[in-house]
Amino acid sequence: MSLIEAVADRENPFLSRRELVCDFAGLAGRLKKLEAVEMVTKQFKLDGKTVIPIRLRTHVGRPVVTGTFYVYDDESLARRHVDPTVFARLEKVRAAEAEKAKEAEGAAGDAGGSPDAAEAPAADKDPGEKPAEARG
Repeated sequence: MSLIEAVADRENPFLSRRELVCDFAGLAGRLKKLEAVEMVTKQFKLDGKTVIPIRLRTHVGRPVVTGTFYVYDDESLARRHVDPTVFARLEKVRAAEAEKAKEAEGAAGDAGGSPDAAEAPAADKDPGEKPAEARG
């Protein structure tokens, strides 16, 4: 059984978009909108198209999430049709993820330890100076 099951897949010629409704099995409470967009893009081969998550709905008593997505060929058309707050929220989440990725890269680089960072505090000390405990 696939993780994603298409419930409805409609073309909306009036608004020039494709409307997908999918069920995500076993992901209730763990699925994020951007992860859902990536999964739908891979499953339905929507590379190069604008996929907008409109709604993720968790069902009571079932580990199923139903997602509604709009697929546009042109992002400018999507920005005219969809509420701007949807795009603002998506961009905010993308920026936060990029920030986390930068911090993770920085932490991984610092964990390796650069020789300059270890020598910098030692260079300020006088080699003939005794430690504070030995001074008395």
